[in-house]
Amino acid sequence: MAFNDLLLQVGGAGRFQQIQVTLVVLPLLLMASHNTLQNFTAAVPTHHCRPPADANLSKDGELDAWLPRDRQGRPESCLRFTSPQRGLPSPNGTETNSTGATEPCTHGWIYDNSTFPSTIVMEWDLVCSRRALRQLAQSLYMVGVLLGAMIFGHLADRLGRRKVLILNYLQTAVSGTCAAFAPNFPVYCAFRLLSGMALAGISLNCMTLNVEWMPIHTRACVGTLIGYVYSLGQFLLAGVAYAVPHWRYLQLLVSVPFFAFFIYSWFFIESARWYSSSGRLDLTLKALQRVAWINGKREEGASLSMEVLRASLQKELTLGKGQASAMELLRCPALRRLFLCLSMLWFATSFAYYGLVMDLQGFGVSIYLIQVIFGAVDLPAKLVGFLVINSMGRRPAQMASLLLAGICILINGVVPQDQSVVRTSLAVLGKGCLAASFNCIFLYTGELYPTVIRAATALLPETLGQPLPDTAQDVENRWASTQRQQRLYRRRGKRRQLQQERKQMVPLQASAPAKDGL
Repeated sequence: MAFNDLLLQVGGAGRFQQIQVTLVVLPLLLMASHNTLQNFTAAVPTHHCRPPADANLSKDGELDAWLPRDRQGRPESCLRFTSPQRGLPSPNGTETNSTGATEPCTHGWIYDNSTFPSTIVMEWDLVCSRRALRQLAQSLYMVGVLLGAMIFGHLADRLGRRKVLILNYLQTAVSGTCAAFAPNFPVYCAFRLLSGMALAGISLNCMTLNVEWMPIHTRACVGTLIGYVYSLGQFLLAGVAYAVPHWRYLQLLVSVPFFAFFIYSWFFIESARWYSSSGRLDLTLKALQRVAWINGKREEGASLSMEVLRASLQKELTLGKGQASAMELLRCPALRRLFLCLSMLWFATSFAYYGLVMDLQGFGVSIYLIQVIFGAVDLPAKLVGFLVINSMGRRPAQMASLLLAGICILINGVVPQDQSVVRTSLAVLGKGCLAASFNCIFLYTGELYPTVIRAATALLPETLGQPLPDTAQDVENRWASTQRQQRLYRRRGKRRQLQQERKQMVPLQASAPAKDGL
C-alpha cells in the first residue's frame, strides 16, 4: 500500500484537509501585500527643492523664483537656484526659466502629499542622490527571501513543516510590526530583511504541508487554490493601501494579523508523510488516526497499526532517514539535474515577475488601478494554467507560460516609451503568464523533489498523476524510467522510419524484373 492509499483510507480530501488547507493558505492573502508593499510605502511623490529658511515664500512667485525648470517646463526635482531668479519665464514654457547658477537641494525637499501623505521616501528623503536607498530597501527584502528559502527550507526538512510555519508566522508579525515603528532607515531595512526571510518560509511550507496531506488527484486543485488566494491578496493590497495611505499604518495593518496566524497554527497537524520519511512511525500512526477521526473515518483509522504501516512504508523507513539531506541535490545525478533545471526556472520566473510588479509607478497610470489590473489578469491566467496542468501535464504548462511571458517582455522592451497603452497591455499579459508559471512551478517543485528535501523544463519529467517521491532513490528510479521510455520511443521511431523506407523500396524492387523482361 502506497502513502496515497493511506490518505484515501483515512478520508482523502475530507473535512480535515479542507479545514487545514483553508487555514494554511489564509496568510497568503497578506503575503502578496508584503511582497509588493513598497509600491505604496516607498512611492515617490512629486517633489522639488526647499528654498533657504530665510526665503519669504509668502510673496507671489517667490517659490518659483528658486526653482529651475526642465525642458517640459516642470520644476527640477534635485536642483535649485543659488539665488532667486525673478525674470520672466520663457514664452512657450518649455525651456528653463533662467540661466542662473544652480546647486543641489541643501535644505531638503518639498513633497506633494496629495496622493501619498506619508512614505519612507518622504520621511527619510530617499530622492536625488539618495534615491538608490529606496531600491536598497526592496533589494534587502528579496535577499531575505533568498536566505529564508535556504534556511527555513532546510529547517523544515529537519524539524518538520508545522514547527517552521509557527516560527515564520511569529517572525513575520514581530518584524513587520517593528518595521512600522522603525526610528530610522537602517532599522527599517533590517526588519524588512527579516520579514522577507519569514515570508519565504511561509510560502514554501504552505505548499509543502498542503501537498503532502492531499491525494494525487487533488494536488493541482490545491496548487491553483493557493495561487488564487495570492491573487486575491493583490486586490486586498490595492484597497487597503487606498484606505490607509500612511506608510506606518499600512505596514502595521498587514503585519498584525500574523499574530493571529501564529496562534491558530499550533493546531496544525504535522505532515504524516514527513514523519514516515523521518522514520518516526509512531507519530505517523497518531497523525493518520487523528485525521481519520476528524474525517469521520474512525473505523478505518482504528484498523491502522504499526504492523500495517511498517508493511506499507517499508521503503520510506529503510531509505528515507538515511537520505534526509539537502546534499542529495548534488550527490544524486537525477536530483542534480532537477536542481539545476528548477533553479533556472525559479530565477527566470521570479526575476521577470518582480521586475514587472515592483515598478507600478513607471506605467504612468494610477498606481491603485494598475495594482487591481495586475491582480485581475491572474484570474483567467491561472484558470488556463490549471486546465493545461490537469489535461496536458505540468511540463507543457510550465514551458508555454514562460515562453509567452518572455515574448511579451521582449516586445515590450522595443515599444517606444510614449506608447503607454501598448506597453501596459504587454506588461499585464506578461504578468499573467508569469503568474501561471509561478502556480505551476510551486506544484512542480513539490512533486519532483522527494519528501526529505522537498522544501529546498524541457529536461524535466512529467508528474501528472504520479505519486510524490519520498526518497532520493524514488527520484532516481523515476528518472531512469523516464530515460528508458524516451529510448524506447526513439527506437520505435527509428523502427517505424525503417519500415516506411522498406515500403517505399518494395515497388522499385518489384518493377525491376518487369523491365528486364521487356
